[in-house]
Amino acid sequence: MQAPVAPKNRLEFLNTRPPPNYVAGLGRGATGFTTRSDIGPARAAPDLPDRSAGAGAPAGTSGVGRGRGKDEEEEEEAEDKGYDENQKFDEFEGNDVGLFASAEYDEEDKEADAVWDEIDKRMDSRRKDRREARLKEEIEKYRASNPKITEQFADLKRKLVTLSAAEWDSIPEIGDYSLRNKKKRFESFVPVPDTLLEKARQEKEHVTALDPKSRAVGGTETPWAQTPDLTAVGEGRGTVLSLKLDRLSDSYEITSDAEISDIKKARLLLKSVIQTNPKHPPGWIAAARLEEVAGKIPTARELIKRGCEECPKNEDVWIEACRLANPDEAKAVIARGVKAIPNSVKLWMHAAKLEHDDANKSRVLRKGLENIPDSVRLWKAVVELANEDDAKLLLQRAVECCPLHVELWLALARLEKYDAAKKVLNKAREKLPKEPAIWITAAKLEEAFGNTSMVGKIIERGIRALQREGVEIDREAWMKEAEAAERAGSVAT
Repeated sequence: MQAPVAPKNRLEFLNTRPPPNYVAGLGRGATGFTTRSDIGPARAAPDLPDRSAGAGAPAGTSGVGRGRGKDEEEEEEAEDKGYDENQKFDEFEGNDVGLFASAEYDEEDKEADAVWDEIDKRMDSRRKDRREARLKEEIEKYRASNPKITEQFADLKRKLVTLSAAEWDSIPEIGDYSLRNKKKRFESFVPVPDTLLEKARQEKEHVTALDPKSRAVGGTETPWAQTPDLTAVGEGRGTVLSLKLDRLSDSYEITSDAEISDIKKARLLLKSVIQTNPKHPPGWIAAARLEEVAGKIPTARELIKRGCEECPKNEDVWIEACRLANPDEAKAVIARGVKAIPNSVKLWMHAAKLEHDDANKSRVLRKGLENIPDSVRLWKAVVELANEDDAKLLLQRAVECCPLHVELWLALARLEKYDAAKKVLNKAREKLPKEPAIWITAAKLEEAFGNTSMVGKIIERGIRALQREGVEIDREAWMKEAEAAERAGSVAT
């Protein structure tokens, strides 16, 4: 007798509760329908009024714990699953986008992303050569089928080199061929009114009589033998009037609105400058010149007068005031200026220019030398105005006041006689031992009086003396001096 077979144990999972969202056959793809996990959560339904509210207190729901509703359980279940019903559906990741929204991005995730990035770069580099070759081939095909205009006419442009000038000239000019297709408008001709013709005839006719109404005596005093052409007289009057208007337009400069606006802005700016800093001379000068440009000479004179009062020690303000003043008042203005600044060479020179007589100019310059005896500019100016004897005396005084200026020594030596000139040059050499022009002038002096044998000795002595003083002898400078001496007639020097 066969032993009885023991019954097989049934699988335990068949008696247990399936996991949440479990669908039989879904893992192996044995399903043909779409579930909620594929399309995401549904939209929240609108709140509807409870129909059983009026029927009394609602009874407890079967199958649900007391004190908790079904909606609360679904919300807690959704929170456990990690998604929200109201979130937007992601087309790329589906409903799983909310599963990792609350997860932390740790070092493992960072390392995984880096690995995948390296994989993408590696795969991209493997296909890079083929991709670039394919792209280059496509570009070449496109350019071959669609060439540029410059490439289309490249061969023709190269052939243009062989064209001659006559062939270039024979190329016709392009015209406006659109005029051919234009419809011609209907042209109407209207006769000129007789009034215009009569007016033109009267303007050109030869008039020999005056209107009796235009004169009190009716033209009876006009000689009968003369028949003047009144048309020519009228044209002559018009010519004279036009000349007068042209002369007035030359003397009067018409300014535009923009220029007037610029002058107003500049006037306000300069006004603020002289108000904030009245001791600034350029501000007064600029304000006076602005009014001069605007044509307001009295205002300019008043401004520069105030500038002289505010800045009495500035020579430019006094010179500007002298320029803007009347010719009769200019001397008085410059006199006040030299009284305020007696040591200003510029003011004394300007005061001398205002004098028309050489004697008065010399007198002004000598008065300036009394205040500034060491001014070489004033000494030169007063010597130029003096005669030979006076110039000699002035230069003797000048070398005493300005012993370090070689020009005054050389000028005095030229005016003196042979022996006196040698003494002057010796004194100049003592005062200015490093000046080569003194030795060259001494050589010219000996050559002028026939002592050519002394010229070479003087030049050699001069070179040795300059070398002892540490003066560098420049070849180009000496060549220029030699050329100047040759042009002056001192060949030996």
